[in-house]
Order: sequence, then C-alpha cells, then structure tokens
Amino acid sequence: MISRLTYHLTYASFWLLAQLPLKALYVLSDGLAFLAHRVVRYRLKVVRQNLRNSFPEKSDAELRKIEHDFYHYICDYLVEEVKLLTISDKEFYQRMSFANKEQFLEMMEKYGGLILLIPHYANFEWIMGMATILKPGDLALQVYKPLHNKHLDEMFKRIRSRFGGMNIPKHSTARELVKLYRMKKHFAVGLISDQSPNKSEAHYWTTFLNQDTVFMDGAERLAKMMNIPVFYCELTRKSRGYCQASFELITETPKQTADGEITEAFARKLENTIRRDPPYWFWSHRRWKLTREMVRNHQRQEANG
Repeated sequence: MISRLTYHLTYASFWLLAQLPLKALYVLSDGLAFLAHRVVRYRLKVVRQNLRNSFPEKSDAELRKIEHDFYHYICDYLVEEVKLLTISDKEFYQRMSFANKEQFLEMMEKYGGLILLIPHYANFEWIMGMATILKPGDLALQVYKPLHNKHLDEMFKRIRSRFGGMNIPKHSTARELVKLYRMKKHFAVGLISDQSPNKSEAHYWTTFLNQDTVFMDGAERLAKMMNIPVFYCELTRKSRGYCQASFELITETPKQTADGEITEAFARKLENTIRRDPPYWFWSHRRWKLTREMVRNHQRQEANG
C-alpha cells in the first residue's frame, strides 16, 4: 500500500514538473545544483577524491571548475529525465541526434544483432531514441537493473520506453537475446558498462584514469556467446539539452578476440571520452570502492562455501 502510494505521488509530481518547458526546468536545475554542491554538499568528498585521483596533472582551479560543472550537469540530467515523460517526438529528435550510423546499421542487418556499450556520460538515457534510426520491426533493447519498488520500477520503464526502446531485466539478458535471435528478430542491445561491479562480477582489472580499476565483463562474455559485433557509444554533449551519439566499432568478430580485449577497448574509449570533456561523467559514483584484495577474499570465501 505504501509503495503504491509512493509511486502515485512520485509520478504525479514528475508529471507536473514535466509540463514545464526545458528552459524553466533548467532554472530549477541551477537552483538544485547550488543546493547539492554548496549546501547539501552531495557526495562532495567522493567527487573531489575521484577528480583528484583521475587528474593528478590538473591544478586545483581546474579541478574546481570540473566539480562546479559536474553538479550543474547532474542536475540537468535529473530534470531531463523527468522531461522525458511529456517531451514531444519532434522536440526530442531535435535535441538527440545520431551520427556515424551507417556501419552500425549494416552490421545489424548482416548479423541480426549487435551490442552497444554505453557509459554514464552526457545524456546517456536519451540513447533509447535509437529506435528511430532502425528499420521497422527491428528492436532497440536496454538492459536495466530492476528497482526493489515494483511501482517505481514500472514508472522508470515507462519513461525509458517512450521512444520505442524495450527494457530487459539484467538477470534474463542472455535468455531474452537468444530467444529473439532464434525468432530472427534484428536487435541492438545497449548495456551500461562502466558501473562498479559487485564482488562476484569483478573479473577484469586495468588501469583507468590513473587508478587500478575493475570492470564487469558480462557484455564481452555475452558478445562471445552470440558472436555478434560490439560497438562503443560515443556521446557528446553539444550544448545544454542537446546531445549526439555516434557508434564506434570495437569488433565484428568477438570470438576471435582475446579474453579481456573487448572490455579493455571499452575502458580506453571511455577514458578518451572523459578526458575530452570531464564534467559529464558520474563523478559522484563510488567507482573505485573495490580493491583486488577485497575481491580475492570474497572469491576465496565463495570457493570455500
């Protein structure tokens, strides 16, 4: 009962906010950014530590500028997510564009499916609009982790499927893709691939932004299982409220790659994206909370039952 009430109150609040034009929502975002950064100091220690460790070559002034811009970006991201409830198709596709898509579409036609590795960068939620560049009947799929509150989970699934995208729960990704492949459905499946994994999924280690970093390799294992091409989604925040996605081929033949090669390629491309324009990544994430020793201890405990 309480969760259902929370859903209805949250949805009603979001829907009312979404009636405002983006210009008005950005005024709200500016106020939220000031509160989050200067008053609440939302995860400020995490943000500062992440930036300092990632960019030791930058001055304090440069790091503070990235920090300031990050808080404005993250609040813009929030109001832009809310606006997806009511934004028109025309306005959305004026704001979200797709470039360098010819090879992407050719590979999808040739192999029947492909995997798109997406970072928490810029307007990454807007990738769901990718359905508009596909042929009728082809599917744009999004892998997501279901929320504990089923009502809020339904709300966010509704937001993320407004422009033709389909949601697949993380735990059933392989099963659903194999089913679609056997049905000869063409699909592009997007996976957010830069979050910190849990200890059981912590398999691939590399140096990323000057730090020892573990990545999930589930996307790589999925690509090898199905032997379908893998692309990186390069996102560029053109200006406030405008984003462009382009598609960079990582491999056409994943089974012929060495273990970790696809995950390493993703890490290098993401690092280049972040260094190009640092504020627009999720610096408030506790991305480096795991160490090799923590993971080894966990794996030993699992092995011993």
